[in-house]
Amino acid sequence: MIEDLDNTIAELLKTNLPDELVEPTAATPLTISFATPDSAFPGTADELPAINFFLYDIRENMELRSNERQIERQNGTIIQHLPPVRVDCSYLITAWSKSTDKPALEEHRLLGAVMKVLLRYRTYPEKILQG
Repeated sequence: MIEDLDNTIAELLKTNLPDELVEPTAATPLTISFATPDSAFPGTADELPAINFFLYDIRENMELRSNERQIERQNGTIIQHLPPVRVDCSYLITAWSKSTDKPALEEHRLLGAVMKVLLRYRTYPEKILQG
C-alpha cells in the first residue's frame, strides 16, 4: 500500500512537473527517490538533480475516523463492511542539486516546482493512481 502511494507521487510529479525537469531528453533529468537520506544518498552525480521523499511518520487520522459500517446490497443480500481506515503519511521532501555554483538556488527552484504540483490537488486524479 505504501509502495503504491510512493509510485502515485512519482507519477504525479512525472506528469505535472515542467518537461525540462523530468523528460529523459533533458540535459539532466530529475531523479525522484524515496530512499533514506543518509551519507550514501544521493549516490553518484549521474543521479542529480534529485527530489527525495522520506516517509518519516504514519498515523491514523482520528478526525476522519468513522464507526459507521458501510452497507452494500447484492441480489437481496446485505453485506456490511468496516469503514476504511484513514492514514496520514508525512514525508520530508529534500532537493539535491547538480549545480556547483549556487546549489541552494537550484534546490529551492526544484522544491518550489514540487510544491506547486503537490498543492494543486486535494485528491489525486484517478488516472494518476498506481496499484
